[in-house]
Amino acid sequence: MRDVDDEDEDEKPRDTWATVRRLWSEAAGDHWRFYIVFASIVFYAIFNTAAPAYSARVIDELWGHIQVAFANNATFNITWENCGRTIFIYFMIWTAAASFYALQSFLMSSVAERLNLRLRNRIAQKLNRLPLAFFDAHRPGEVVSRATNDLDKMSESMQRGLLQLLVSIGTVVGAVSVMFVFSVQLTLVFLFFTALSLLVTKVVSRRTHDVTGERQEWVSKITSAVEEGYSGRLVIRAFNRERQSSAEVHEASGELARVSTKADFMINAVGPAVRFIGRLAQIVIALVGCSMLVAGHMTVGVFQAFFQFIYEASEPMTQLSFTFNSLQSALASAERVFDLLDEPEMEADPLPDKAAKLPGRVEGRVSFEHVRFGYSPDKPLMRDVSFTAEPGQKIAVVGTTGAGKTTLINLLMRFYEIDGGRITLDGVDTSRMDRGELRQQFGMVLQDAWLFDGTIAENIAYGCPEATRDEIVAAARAAQVDFFVRTMPQGYDTRVANDAESISQGQRQLLTIARVLLNNPAILILDEATSSVDTRTELAIGRAMDALMRGRTSFVIAHRLSTIVDADLILVMDHGNIIEQGTHKELLAAEGAYADLYLSQFA
Repeated sequence: MRDVDDEDEDEKPRDTWATVRRLWSEAAGDHWRFYIVFASIVFYAIFNTAAPAYSARVIDELWGHIQVAFANNATFNITWENCGRTIFIYFMIWTAAASFYALQSFLMSSVAERLNLRLRNRIAQKLNRLPLAFFDAHRPGEVVSRATNDLDKMSESMQRGLLQLLVSIGTVVGAVSVMFVFSVQLTLVFLFFTALSLLVTKVVSRRTHDVTGERQEWVSKITSAVEEGYSGRLVIRAFNRERQSSAEVHEASGELARVSTKADFMINAVGPAVRFIGRLAQIVIALVGCSMLVAGHMTVGVFQAFFQFIYEASEPMTQLSFTFNSLQSALASAERVFDLLDEPEMEADPLPDKAAKLPGRVEGRVSFEHVRFGYSPDKPLMRDVSFTAEPGQKIAVVGTTGAGKTTLINLLMRFYEIDGGRITLDGVDTSRMDRGELRQQFGMVLQDAWLFDGTIAENIAYGCPEATRDEIVAAARAAQVDFFVRTMPQGYDTRVANDAESISQGQRQLLTIARVLLNNPAILILDEATSSVDTRTELAIGRAMDALMRGRTSFVIAHRLSTIVDADLILVMDHGNIIEQGTHKELLAAEGAYADLYLSQFA
């Protein structure tokens, strides 16, 4: 998966205010929390501004009493009447500011996490309602990234970026306002240097944007090279390309190091540069302020308070540009999440009381009646597909790669919706049925076997979780699985995963066959179910399948035509349409496409 945090850091939303309004709508139940947060920010800004301003009175009062004590050669003691009350009030102002800051931080974290959870739940529900066409068009990492990285970035930016932005605005406005009250002259000097630092930040940030973008390109290139080298390591060794592959990675690493050095320098240089300008501002303000202090135009307390306000105003201003970038990136992440939530959904199942029901016992009569379908509306694949599978028949679907064999099965299972015609099961239109009830009637064994993280027994019982251990073992024996399962360390309790290298591809396929055997469905779908097993095991599985298919309608997608010569009906497909159908003998006698395909396997 791509590093979204780095790659998208400089992304900007397409429509900022539309995204903000939608986020506000999504957080409808937490609006009262936002109102309290806004009120807390206002009160925090007031108390945070009042504290340095009040410190001028504290310092002046202390300084005055110290001067009196020094003139009278007396000892200065702080009492409640003698500066104590003033210091206590000063302490309480800071306490109030800290309390409102804690309140707004707690509530904003609560709002962000609740919104994150709400959107995450909506995504989880959305993924269950999306058609397979969506997953065919999007990479798994892209979908996972929206549900994890994008939501986490949005939540973090709300907790930190948005809160920091609002607090910074309140702090800067309050600080600069009081600074003008204290001294217009010194405030103008401060604003001049602030404008200079913001200009430097803008120029450097623009250049940094270009360099970090270039760095991310090289990160993507080296990541792709490493992943390709690891995934294709056997091919690389087979063709003696180790040196060339290593050289490509080293070259990309060198370019990445060069660009990263430049990017890191510019990222880390902007802070010291801005702070250097800030120190110059402090020196100039100190010199001008000292002259005003000596001339009696400013007190010691106001002088030190002004420097507190310099810090209060300069730090937020320095961080504002970075905060804006972070918020823009977070809004772009939110847009991607909303794009996912706005994806068109598959047609909803009819209500339980209106859904078409199958008869009590499913016979397995399947009929395609003038079915039309295309993966895109402007490119139809199936134009007029019609055939009928009688109960208990073995239907073989053959054709060259890309002929539409798997598409036909996908339509039968309602993984895709047809554009015209209809498909019936025992005379019931499948489009009017609940998808769950429809798919319960089918058992599928795919060419690409998939195991879930769990024990072997759990994988076999995936479609029938209430099965007993004896039933699981019986299905495993029928699928020729039991013999190798017992050689595993913990037998049926051995944990496996889809990417586990301890189980071969053929063994995985045997486990998926056992899964279907245990489920005991009314209709079987076998998509090259024995393509990854040896010939001897294939014969044994064939006998088990023959026993299982007896009395059941079964659809078999086959490339080795010798395995389907006993089929009751063979459908020959080409470019999505059925061009021939009949028995093995009938199709050979016709000397058409099936005969050519069959004879070519023995040439």
